[in-house]
Amino acid sequence: MNKLNIKKALIILGILANTSLVMALDPQKDQQTKDETDKKVEALLAKMTIEEKVGQMTQVNLNLVLKDGYGNQDGSVDIVALRKAVVDYKVGSILNAINHAYSVETWHSILKQIQDVATKETPNKIPVLYGIDAIHGTTFTLESTLFPQNIGLAATRNPTLVNKAAKITAKETRASGIRWNFNPVLDVGRQPLWSRFPETFGEDVYMAKVFGSGVVKTYEEDGLKNPTAVASCMKHYIGYSFPQSGKDRTPALIPDITLREYFLPPFKAAVDAGASTVMVNSSEINGIPVHASKYLLTDILRKELGFKGVAVSDWEDIIRLHERHKVASTPKEAVKMAVMAGIDMSMVPHDFTFFDHLVALVKEGQVPMARIDEACGRILKLKFNTGLFDNAYPEPTATKNFGLAEYKSVALDLAHESITLLKNEKFVETDIANALPLSKTKKVLVAGPGGENLTSLNGCWSYTWQGDVTKYYPQSNITIRKAIENLVGADKVVTMSAEGFDKKKNYKVDVLTEMAKTVDVIILCLGEDAYAEQPGVIDDLTLPQNQIDLANAAFATGKQVIIVLTEGRPRVINAIEPKASAILQAYWPGSKGAEAIADVLYGNYNPDGKLPYTYPRFTGDIMTYDHKLLDEIQELSPGRITYNGYKPQYPFGHGLSYTTFAYGDLKLSSSTLTKTGSIKVSVEVKNTGKVDGKIAVELYSKDLFASITPNVKRLRKFEKVFIAAGQSKLVEFVINKDDLAFVNAELKTVTEAGEFELMIGDKVAKFAYTE
Repeated sequence: MNKLNIKKALIILGILANTSLVMALDPQKDQQTKDETDKKVEALLAKMTIEEKVGQMTQVNLNLVLKDGYGNQDGSVDIVALRKAVVDYKVGSILNAINHAYSVETWHSILKQIQDVATKETPNKIPVLYGIDAIHGTTFTLESTLFPQNIGLAATRNPTLVNKAAKITAKETRASGIRWNFNPVLDVGRQPLWSRFPETFGEDVYMAKVFGSGVVKTYEEDGLKNPTAVASCMKHYIGYSFPQSGKDRTPALIPDITLREYFLPPFKAAVDAGASTVMVNSSEINGIPVHASKYLLTDILRKELGFKGVAVSDWEDIIRLHERHKVASTPKEAVKMAVMAGIDMSMVPHDFTFFDHLVALVKEGQVPMARIDEACGRILKLKFNTGLFDNAYPEPTATKNFGLAEYKSVALDLAHESITLLKNEKFVETDIANALPLSKTKKVLVAGPGGENLTSLNGCWSYTWQGDVTKYYPQSNITIRKAIENLVGADKVVTMSAEGFDKKKNYKVDVLTEMAKTVDVIILCLGEDAYAEQPGVIDDLTLPQNQIDLANAAFATGKQVIIVLTEGRPRVINAIEPKASAILQAYWPGSKGAEAIADVLYGNYNPDGKLPYTYPRFTGDIMTYDHKLLDEIQELSPGRITYNGYKPQYPFGHGLSYTTFAYGDLKLSSSTLTKTGSIKVSVEVKNTGKVDGKIAVELYSKDLFASITPNVKRLRKFEKVFIAAGQSKLVEFVINKDDLAFVNAELKTVTEAGEFELMIGDKVAKFAYTE
């Protein structure tokens, strides 16, 4: 049934009122609308001065138009400063919240004042496009629902559920009056030291494609004029997540073949899904800043991928071509370099120098008017598409979508499905069961810096940029300690944890030792507090020594120790992992993370998360699952070869359950795949345990021989299924030649004839591809 028929059916049933469902445009009408919008853009461009056009390409931070700038705490607008920005400098876009999240009402007040000036006091009444980072929920609006960070969303292996979170984020962002979201992050997380690793969907390119393009489509699918949609921004194009040093905003060395194999595909998928905008990598690749690369920004992004939307710089990244990268001898040259490379809008964001330089460059003939019209036209088209020319103000129909009760249920579902059980063993050999789930009759000590801390449950972009200010979190958010008390009763819980991750009380070994005497089990909450971008830079992936000391003290008590990790990236735990009875990886699980952790600890939820990355055992052994065979081989002496090169703490895709599953033999619809054909892969999955559960069934492929050394395996498909205890389910996948493709030495994406293996769990089947 198509969307039009669905709508008719819902009207008949009388349940369409106040929903966000919209009628899909048929192709002919859709093209007609696009043509009409293009004509409106052309007509408006013809009336605009050079200064107005350049102003549209200028984006400034909100502090420039607030009273007391960065000292502002209440969102109060300085009308004189606002007029300077919008009337004098014709600024077309503003971004950000200052210092912390605002209420919906404050956002509406700010945006109303901005649009009053833009639409009533400027010659062509062009509204301002407001942009915001709503990364794992609506970051900068108080009382919004926050979901697990992207790294946790990837662990769910559940794109349908992740898309529900994206829809809620779109609704709550639009309810705040904002129509442009700087999300999703499409950087592939193959360097776990990187401080923006938690914002990625993990190390696998296919998962980044699936989850990233799904978010893009979900944000925009209702139509950007609809009050349930926001314009997406795929970021950070391209290669940002793979700095050679592991430090944020530092250089990357990425050969074209690697760039195309691992980092470009998520952006291609997002372009195909209809992404309206793109934000550019702040750093450089092979010595060339991405903001100055016409090859990347025009030749590949525009001509090869076919992207037609707005390209916005990241924070201060045009002036940094002069100040940091040192490829432009003056700020003015930096502006020319970036605009001619393909940047449409500059996130300046603290002054109007971009405007001044670009106006001068156009008048001097150094930047052609055609390039200005191209960039400005794209921005104007986005404003038409998002309905700003129809109504620039916050929409009452959108406001009704904020803070609905069902949003918390989705947050809890996602937190449940993200949590990954890394280890679960018997405490002593005489035990009849593994450490988890815990009995509700046992008395527990909640210890560690994460036990009484909200910020380490949510991470970056949580009501503030860093996410580390507790007072802005909703009162409904609770800590791990509180969630456990709510589940088993306060009489079964004692704690030494204190609010504030770095509080000295959290690390007092003597206090832990004494309190452990009265309990049966220690629940040790370790990991990382919230951080974002460069403030999150570290030099060592190893878990901090004070946490290791705390864990060792817990082991020395002789009590059973359960470790709960809330962390944005995999901190190395080899010093303490062997002595822990069980380990839960909760990532940064969001608003309902504490409740989800408690549910998993006590068996109210059967864990089904799967690692979206390879968990390293050593800081000097960072290797992804899709490595090459040569990575594994170690020749210890002539002729004495071992395969010990890949030895993670836990492999990609690892995740235990309170039940067990078994796979039947793989069945292929054909032993030969042709150029235009496909193969159906079937497997019977049985829940062989006594507990109902979900399992992510993952299909991997292996190219036995190829012109480029093949990966040991690559994830090609996955599906999460629920199977009741004792029951079975048939899971089927369909693959074609495109699923097996790779980038060859000529930088062409090809599938070569030859033999392949398909793998699900411990089962393997072979087939041949013939051209």
